[in-house]
Amino acid sequence: MTPTLVFDIETIPDAQGLRSAWGIDASLSDAEVVEIALERRREKTGGSDFLPLHLHRIVAIACLMRDARGFHVKCLGTPEDREAKLVQQFFSLIDRFTPQLVSWNGGGFDLQVLHYRGLVHGVQAARYWETGDDDRDFKWNNYLSRYHTRHLDLMDMLALYTPRANAPLDELAKLCGFPGKLGMDGSQVWPAFREGRIGEIRDYCETDVANTWLMFARFQLMRGLLAPDSYAAEVAALRESLGALADGGAAHWREFLDAWPQS
Repeated sequence: MTPTLVFDIETIPDAQGLRSAWGIDASLSDAEVVEIALERRREKTGGSDFLPLHLHRIVAIACLMRDARGFHVKCLGTPEDREAKLVQQFFSLIDRFTPQLVSWNGGGFDLQVLHYRGLVHGVQAARYWETGDDDRDFKWNNYLSRYHTRHLDLMDMLALYTPRANAPLDELAKLCGFPGKLGMDGSQVWPAFREGRIGEIRDYCETDVANTWLMFARFQLMRGLLAPDSYAAEVAALRESLGALADGGAAHWREFLDAWPQS
């Protein structure tokens, strides 16, 4: 069984990077640096303060691994770990398992940020960057080509690679009867981080990968790779795994399950 690895990242503005790249006064606080950068961005774009991807700092990487042993859902590392360690752990998972990667907008955000931040920190990711030089199978199917399947950006695929047709994960998950986002969205990560709520950010990131896996399972049903009985069994197995985590005291999984009615 080829492992499936669903992933999601959460980011904040890289205050130290902004000081260096944009020459912002080093004596200012992180909050002041970020506010200056966001205002510059709004002026440049005419309204949007979304920073270029290389100036995002990763504070959480959530992974859901489905393999022969079952489901494993968690954020990598600990809340105290530095960005470099989190990014290296992600690429080390790919080195170790060569999984099927699945994301929602991973080809339009998450992977680009991981590329840039991996470069900044000197991370090694040989398997991920393989394109056939050492493994001929990767010449025809690798993680990097948009139209290869070792990485499936489910949002991009469902929209037939047409950005105007992209659907938000939260809304589509709810349309399919899944919980969707609970309590937070990406725009709230920076304020939450400033308030020291990194645990809530990690919990939110984990629920995003659960939603994404459920959408992936539904997609596998639609394309005929899962029969209805197999699909139902997969969904039930995830529910059982999350139930065990909730029973162990993970409040965000209890909230997730409460928002997910039995079909």
